[in-house]
Amino acid sequence: MSDDTTATSPGPADSEGFDHREKIYAARWVIAMAIVLAALGVVSGHVSILAAAVAIVAVLVAVMLSARRPAIRARHAAQGAAGAALWPDTGMKMVVDALPDPCFIVDRRGITRYANRAARERFGKVRPGDPISFRLRPPALLEALDRVIADGGTERIEWSEKVPTERWLEAHIGPVQTVEDGREKGARRADGFILVAVRDLTEQRRLERMRADFVANASHELRTPLASLTGFIETLQGPAREDKDARERFLGIMLEQAGRMRRLIDDLLSLSRIELRAHVRPQAEIDLGSVIRDTVQALEPLAAKLDVEIRTDLPQKPLTILGDRDEMAEVFQNIVENALKYGASGKYIDISVYSEIGPQNAPWWAVKVKDYGPGIEAAHLPRLTERFYRVDVATSREMKGTGLGLAIVKHILTRHRARLDIESTVGEGACFYVRIPAVVRELANV
Repeated sequence: MSDDTTATSPGPADSEGFDHREKIYAARWVIAMAIVLAALGVVSGHVSILAAAVAIVAVLVAVMLSARRPAIRARHAAQGAAGAALWPDTGMKMVVDALPDPCFIVDRRGITRYANRAARERFGKVRPGDPISFRLRPPALLEALDRVIADGGTERIEWSEKVPTERWLEAHIGPVQTVEDGREKGARRADGFILVAVRDLTEQRRLERMRADFVANASHELRTPLASLTGFIETLQGPAREDKDARERFLGIMLEQAGRMRRLIDDLLSLSRIELRAHVRPQAEIDLGSVIRDTVQALEPLAAKLDVEIRTDLPQKPLTILGDRDEMAEVFQNIVENALKYGASGKYIDISVYSEIGPQNAPWWAVKVKDYGPGIEAAHLPRLTERFYRVDVATSREMKGTGLGLAIVKHILTRHRARLDIESTVGEGACFYVRIPAVVRELANV
């Protein structure tokens, strides 16, 4: 219930009676003249009393009818104004339509009077005249709306939804009022509307959770080898001080743990550096084929150690792209090295490059890295590029992985406006596709 008060105004019947009296008063001299003339006619004997009375009544009826039309117009105008107050005006709708978030305009009964395009796209068909609770059902939101209607203040609330997927939302609720013509500046209408603006916080919460998980995982990954180093140092300072065999063994383990920490720190610094430049697309022209050949040559010793043959099928013409050579080398270093380590049982790694048509009919290069190892279960594929995500933690650490390799690949490709696609069938190996825009002139003769 609102605390605003308004002055009472006469009802339609009172207004009409007032107009009649005003018209009679304005026509008093005409009525008086008619009465005088009627009296003279009766006195002179030219007019009967009945005829004189009929003439006076006719004059009064004419005056009353002339007063009725303005009263009807006034009543219709009042009814039109009352009806207009139920719906937002065009200006208010245009402002709400310009907002990017879903917005609802409701009256003080909680009835939806308008919903912008974002609200219709986000919440489906919204019919003006329906209660807002038909589309927004959280009790906390409806309670906040009631408080705004009662007190005229503003409210901000957050809530989460679990179905069909987990989402976080917030709503800002406040009165939307207009200054009435004829009132002093600052006077507000008592029958204004309420604006409910809804914002989706899901992506923000997801990033916050990823950041928290990243800090927790990075701390854990660093703490584990650090604890190992500390333990071995304490052992060497104590019981194993004079044990030469134990000292040699412990120093070897310490060196391995220190190397693990170094790799993790290097990957963290690399990831941080890439993220700082994520919005700047490289503009230098590089030969993608040359990058792949150099990567294969650098990994030949590891392939020989694992008894794996790397087979390549690359066009002889330059495969020119816009990119950072060092970053693209890091991409293929990570992908091919993973194929060697986790797909070694297949004995072969195939690397091929071909042209294809990308988005908006633009030419792209596609690089395919195929191994014939055990493959990856489908449930793991969407999460492979998450930081510190591992399909098998023990195997990853045995292979000296940090869990950041594919996350770095994803960020580098995003900076290059490229993408990574992964396909795998358990028992048949995995296939990684790097798709990147080509420099157009290089495809003219391919």
